[in-house]
Amino acid sequence: MRYLILFLLGVFFAQTSHSQIYEVGLYAGGSNFIGDVGATDYISPNTGAFGLMLKWNRSPRHSWRVSLIYADLIGSDRDSDDPRRIARNYEFNSNLLEISAGMEFTFWDFDLHTSGFKAVPYLYSGVTAAKHDNFFYGSNGEIITEDTSSWAFGIPMVLGIKSSITNHIILGFEIGARYTFSDEIDGSVPDGDFKDQVGIGNLNSNDWYVFTGFTLTYTFGQRPCYCNF
Repeated sequence: MRYLILFLLGVFFAQTSHSQIYEVGLYAGGSNFIGDVGATDYISPNTGAFGLMLKWNRSPRHSWRVSLIYADLIGSDRDSDDPRRIARNYEFNSNLLEISAGMEFTFWDFDLHTSGFKAVPYLYSGVTAAKHDNFFYGSNGEIITEDTSSWAFGIPMVLGIKSSITNHIILGFEIGARYTFSDEIDGSVPDGDFKDQVGIGNLNSNDWYVFTGFTLTYTFGQRPCYCNF
């Protein structure tokens, strides 16, 4: 996190911003998990998610984006509609730190240097890396911590809408599902020294998590001369 903050500050104070326009800001919202433990609702935030965001606008239609988001992921079988999960009664509460990088594409031009109110929908995708704690479930459903952590890599699929509040302030709202290439976030697959322990749930189905929230960014940089890519 320290390196990302230094990077954001370095971009902010750089003297080379004359050729493009940048955005730096905050993310605040909620998160929910979809996996082998807990509810299976796709959009159902049950705990907070907060982070930092940086965008580099390459044209009025697309920008490169990087973000750092921290969230608690909570799953409880009692919140499920599946009677088998309710009877099993497993639950977990785990920390997750996500780093994401990719491209944001607006449905039509969003020129930050033209006056007047503007609002556009957008899509975002790229790659994610989420650091999470490792644990698994004992024979009685109790949590057994492994005292290690792992990285779950994935693909973000985000749909949002953003609008200009002032010439330099942009407010957005987005819903973003993250498909991961891991089945370990909810403890259903033991890892490391505990990989011989029996897992739970569908071992052929990977984990998802969803962020739902608002972005608030500040734009800076002189009038851009957009590149051709």
